Amino acid sequence: MRFFHVSGEQFSELPAMPEALPAEGFVWVGSARREFEVQLADVQAALTRWTGAPLHELHVSDLLNAQLPSHFDTTAAYDLMVIRRLAAAAGSASLFVDDEHGTLASAQQALDAIDTSPVGFAAFDRVLVTVHPTDCQVREYFAQRLAQFGQPGNGGESRGGARLPASPADLMLRMVNHMVDGYLELRRLLTRQLGYLQHELLRPKSHFDGWEVLLEARNKLNLLEDNCEDQRSAVQEWIDALDEWPEADSGAARRERESLRLRSRDVLEHIERVLAHVRRLEQSVESAVQMHFSQLGHRTNDIMRTLTVLTAIFLPLNLITGIFGMNFDALPLIHSSTGVWIAFGIMAGVALGLGAFFWRKRYLGTHVRP
Repeated sequence: MRFFHVSGEQFSELPAMPEALPAEGFVWVGSARREFEVQLADVQAALTRWTGAPLHELHVSDLLNAQLPSHFDTTAAYDLMVIRRLAAAAGSASLFVDDEHGTLASAQQALDAIDTSPVGFAAFDRVLVTVHPTDCQVREYFAQRLAQFGQPGNGGESRGGARLPASPADLMLRMVNHMVDGYLELRRLLTRQLGYLQHELLRPKSHFDGWEVLLEARNKLNLLEDNCEDQRSAVQEWIDALDEWPEADSGAARRERESLRLRSRDVLEHIERVLAHVRRLEQSVESAVQMHFSQLGHRTNDIMRTLTVLTAIFLPLNLITGIFGMNFDALPLIHSSTGVWIAFGIMAGVALGLGAFFWRKRYLGTHVRP
C-alpha cells in the first residue's frame, strides 16, 4: 500500500499513512487487493479521520471481489467506480507481429493470454482510494508519470501539456482512460488473429480444423463486448452523477467541472470505439463462417454435377453394351469380324458427343457461366 500527496504543482510519495490530510491538495491511497483486505481496519479508520465517512461494507465487498463487472455507485461522501482492465500476458501482443500467416497454435496462445481484472476507485473530495490486482501496473505507471510532472522546474506540466490532476476525480478519470486505451491497442491483435482464421476458412481446397480456436475467439469477443457495455454503463452513470453535482461557486471550480466532463466524454468515446470494433469483428467472423459453409456447399454441388454428367455419359454406353450382350443370334454385327470395332466406335462417338455437349453447357469444370 502506497500513499501519495498531490497538490498544485507538487507530487510526492508519503512514507506512511498520514494522521491528517495535508492543508492543500489530496491524498491518493493505492493498494493491491490483498493488502487492502489485510489493512482494511486501518484504512477505514483513516478515512473516518480524513473525511468523516468510511467505505460502506457493500462497497468494500465490491473492491475485494475479483470477479466483479464494471459498474458505478455513488454516496453522499464518495463515488465508487469499478472498471475491468485488460490483463494480457507479456509478449501476447507481438505474437503476430513477425508472423505473416500465423498458426492455429499461436492464435490459441494469444487468445489464452487475453483476460480482464477489476480495478476499484473510491473518489472522495480530497482522497482517492484505488484497489488493484497484485500484478497490475497502473499504479506504478501513474506514480512514475505524476512524479515526472511534479519535478522541480517542470511547473507541473509535461511536454504534451498534461498537468497534475486537480482532484481525485480527475486522477480517477485519467487512470480509467489509460486502462481503456489498452483495449484500443488490443484491436490490432484481435484483427490479426481473426484475419488469419478467416483466411483459413476461405482458403480454396483447405481442410479447416481450427473450430476450437474459432469458438474461443468468438467467446473472447462476446466477453469483451459484455465488458465494454458494462464499462460504458458505468462511465455514463458517472457522467449523469457529475451533471447532478451542485453548481460551482468559483470560476476555477467551474473550469475543473468542465474538464471532468470533457475527460468523461473522452473515456466514453474510447469505450464506444472499442465496442464498435468488437461488434464489427463479430459480424466479420459470422460472415466468414457463413461463406465457408457456402463454399463447401458450392464445392459439393460441383462434385455432384460432375458425377451426374459422368453418369449421363455412361448410361447410353451401358444401354449399347446391354443390347449387344443379349443372347440372340440375329443381332447385327455379332458375326462380323469388324463388329466389335464398329460398336466401340459408336460408343466412343456417343461418349465424346455427350462430353462435348455437357462441356459446352458448362456442366463439366468448376467455372459457372456468367
